[in-house]
Amino acid sequence: MRKADYVVLPGVGAFGDCVAGMAALDGLVEALNETVVADGRPFLGICVGMQLMAARGIEHGEHMGLGWVGGDVLPIEPVDNTLKIPHMGWNELEITATDHPVLMDIPNGTHAYFVHSFSMRCADDANILATTDYGGAVTAIIGRGNMIGTQFHPEKSQTIGLVLLKNFLKWQP
Repeated sequence: MRKADYVVLPGVGAFGDCVAGMAALDGLVEALNETVVADGRPFLGICVGMQLMAARGIEHGEHMGLGWVGGDVLPIEPVDNTLKIPHMGWNELEITATDHPVLMDIPNGTHAYFVHSFSMRCADDANILATTDYGGAVTAIIGRGNMIGTQFHPEKSQTIGLVLLKNFLKWQP
């Protein structure tokens, strides 16, 4: 990882399980911190990979995240109780950071594919680059410096996912 030009942390499963899995791999968290934080390499967190950027998550207990972006990962609580959890399927992006290089050529209202029951609540709204509406605003994309994360799955989001991944690989923060 220390030699990588770009770092992608995908995630499937529960926050606590992913934290435990990373901790079980000797030196992984240290290598991530060195490569992403200290060296400033472009980083993309996908789904739980994005959530792990947070300070804390409470899925299956309270767990400390990487702490790269202030905030907590909490259960989605839609105002409309007819909405099912997990939030699963296609939903529109409301992009608030239209000038971010990784989001170029991704228009507001574009549909992306989500599968999650927990959502990141950023301590600083400036870190929220896009939201989606699922019975209230749900964080869809976060960013800070050389780091970006998507709650949705670009690899399952067809053309728009490919645009995002292409933009990420051209990004020079």
